[in-house]
This record gives sequence, structure tokens and C-alpha cells, in this order.
Amino acid sequence: MPYETVRYEVANHVARITTDRPRYRNAQSRRLLEDLDDAFRAATEDTNVRVVALFGAGEHFSGGHDLGTPDELADREQRPLQDGVRGRFDHSREQFVDKTMRWRNVPKPTIAGVQGYCIFGGWIVASAMDIIYAADNAMFLGSNFQYFSVPWDMHPRRAKELLYESRFVDAEEAAELGLVNRVVPADALDDEVIAYAERIARNDPFQLRMIKLAVNQMQDTQGFHAHITAAHLMHITSAQGERDPDYALKVPEGRRRPMVERAFEHYRLNKARRGNQD
Repeated sequence: MPYETVRYEVANHVARITTDRPRYRNAQSRRLLEDLDDAFRAATEDTNVRVVALFGAGEHFSGGHDLGTPDELADREQRPLQDGVRGRFDHSREQFVDKTMRWRNVPKPTIAGVQGYCIFGGWIVASAMDIIYAADNAMFLGSNFQYFSVPWDMHPRRAKELLYESRFVDAEEAAELGLVNRVVPADALDDEVIAYAERIARNDPFQLRMIKLAVNQMQDTQGFHAHITAAHLMHITSAQGERDPDYALKVPEGRRRPMVERAFEHYRLNKARRGNQD
């Protein structure tokens, strides 16, 4: 099945979906999210598919939202967004909440294999999967992004601790927090994910569907869906606040969000300290 930004293949009842913009660390352009949405739809409708495995091509699972690659800017010229708060809300809601909720509710088991950077939008997509395998080089960075799953991915106090500081979480800490299920060597990530997916695929697909439905229903009964909807409004307000003249952080040059830049500062500082200790 041909896509511009996603590879899609099926083998042994497993649909393998791979975001394919390694040059841009799989930054999530509008086109990529649309291709990804259609690939999940295709996997949902294909009765030969029992499990979906999601990967990112290259060294990184996802560097987050596409804030201005040439492809994305050209697409915005061809399909301009509505100006103002209405346009920003509609685009944000459809691309990062509605789509992600559909992927979370795909009626088949889903598993993500995460390596390298998993920043903001990367965390969003990974957290919508049922299972996350992380390579030992994975680095997760969360925020109050559009699909704000973080306080469901770990204990709320740990979520606050991480988000207040804005720092990366490595694979081992992500496992301790419960964000990921397994940590495996980077060179074994694909094999481990596919092996697990194929083991699941040998089970009855209707039973798998009912299991997933029951677990998701538990979260929804506790307020998951309502929380995501409400938190999206807080994200819109927060993002707007970055434009205030008294915003506390310096807005970096280029295409990196201020809190992402802050996390990289922490990472570089901690790396330098460890180097001095060695």
C-alpha cells in the first residue's frame, strides 16, 4: 500500500507500520499523520491482520511535531489552515487528539517499538499503543501536549515531577515508571517487537478485541476520554502563553519548542557532569 511518509506491510497476521521520514527524525507533518491514520484504518479493516506493530525508520522513533520542514511548509501553502484561535483549535484537535484517540481504540492489539528520541508528539503516538518496547537508547520527553496521557502513563506525582523540570527520561527509568513494558538492546528492537506481536497473533482475534475493549473501558469509566478532551484546552492555552511578552523562557531560534530546548540543556549539563566524574 503506497504512502508518502509511511511504510505498510503485513506478514504472519502482523501489520507493520513504519513512519518513514528519517531525515527529519520522523517529525510529524500533517501528511505523515494522515498517512498514519489511513494505515491504521487499513490494518483495522484487514481481517488477515490481528496485531499492529508501529516503528519509526532510522535512528529515532520521533522528534515530535513538524514545526517547519520544507515538505510541511509546502503543504501548508497548498492547504492553508484557518487563521486565529478557531483554526489552531480545529487543526490541533483533529490532528493530535481525534486521530490519536482512534489509534488508541483500534480494535486489535498494538505495540510500539521506540528507539532514540521520542519527544512530545512521539510520546503521544507511542502512548496510544497498548504495549511499548523501548530500545536501550530511547529518550522520552513529555509535556502538557495535545493528547495529554502522561498522568495516565505513570503516577500523577511522578508525572508532575518530570513535567515541572522538563527533562528526558531514559529507557530504564521509563520502565520503572511504567511508561514502557520492556527495554531491549537497540539492535534487537525490531526482532523483539515482531516476535511478541506474532505470539499475540496466534491467539483468537475476537478474544483479543474483547480484552482490549475491557481494559480501555476501565480507563474510560475512570474519566480518560473526558480528561483528554479537557486537557487539550489547557494545552491550547499553554501554547498561546508562550507568545506572552513576559514568558519566562527564551524562545530558541529555529524550530525547537522552548521546553524542548530546556530539556536538551538539562541533558547536556548532566552529560558533562558525568563526564567530569569519570
